[in-house]
Amino acid sequence: MHSNLPRAQAGSFLTLHYRLAGPAGDVLNTFAEKPATMTLGQQQLSPALEQCLMGMEEGSRAIFELPAGAAFGERDPAMRQWLPRKELVALGEASDTYEVGEVVQFPTPDGQGKFAGVVLEVRADGAVQFDFNHPLAGHPVSFEVQLIGVL
Repeated sequence: MHSNLPRAQAGSFLTLHYRLAGPAGDVLNTFAEKPATMTLGQQQLSPALEQCLMGMEEGSRAIFELPAGAAFGERDPAMRQWLPRKELVALGEASDTYEVGEVVQFPTPDGQGKFAGVVLEVRADGAVQFDFNHPLAGHPVSFEVQLIGVL
């Protein structure tokens, strides 16, 4: 029997709940909140995650298990960078203390968005080493989706 329910395709406006989890557990989970909305094909999720959504039928729920590196790429050593104290101050991030493992939000160069870095190390001179890799880069990812609406 063929269903007449809409299916997700490039350009579809989706209303969905989703959960992203890695080896350490959930990184993002909307199931307890209001659903997320996105346009498929606009890189609001990584291309591998968007590919999982393609063809999903409205009202369906699925769990996708992606191997290490598939969802957010491999970890890139070049994404580990030291920022001197004066640069942190210039970015409006003049926190007195940075804790290893803390996630710090920075404005994108165009000022339109934000990106995050995880504190790896803090030097005595106030410089901080950040890891700007996605927290799930290089890890296997579980991507659970409940597709509520497709327009």
